[in-house]
Amino acid sequence: MSLRIGLDMDGVLADFRTAFHQSAERCLKRDVDAGGSPGAGETLAAGDIKQVWDLIGRTPNWWMEVKPYEPEQIARLHDLTRELGWEVFFLTKRPPSAGDTVQFQTQSWLERYGFYLPSVLTVPGSRGEVANGLRLDIVVDDLILNCVEIVSASPAKAMLMLRDPHPPTQKHATERGIGVISTLAQSIDVDPMPGARVGLI
Repeated sequence: MSLRIGLDMDGVLADFRTAFHQSAERCLKRDVDAGGSPGAGETLAAGDIKQVWDLIGRTPNWWMEVKPYEPEQIARLHDLTRELGWEVFFLTKRPPSAGDTVQFQTQSWLERYGFYLPSVLTVPGSRGEVANGLRLDIVVDDLILNCVEIVSASPAKAMLMLRDPHPPTQKHATERGIGVISTLAQSIDVDPMPGARVGLI
């Protein structure tokens, strides 16, 4: 069966959290909290966050240097797309940085890791509207709000990428019929419940 698939970039394919944390330490010249870890440094205030985003905005092609979580799975996804006739759309709300457009940076990044001629859409609006407008079958996103919008506004199935365990969020998602996975590999081929395949294959 040919599928139309939407994949969020940051948090699903790209490790934005680590890249932002590294930029924050470079910008603010001190240790900062990488995400609630005890002893990891100071938590960022609103003014700090703005400074970091300003730095990102001035850095040429910043998005091209973000590391992937699972580079081998990006290439695997490309191969499966060709083999099975899937149509894949990469979705992002990334703000611009200096240099090339966000779309071009994201396309170049995907090609570097083995997904050639990617279709990248910069979508500042509702993911539900995008999923409905593109007639997507499945969307993988790392934000529960986006997943709820997707299942509420379209017939698409949503999968929540939850790389760090968080039982309340997982419970909230599953109660709404949203699949929960922790890796891109799982999103491609996991069958989390008997009789209810949530993965792509």
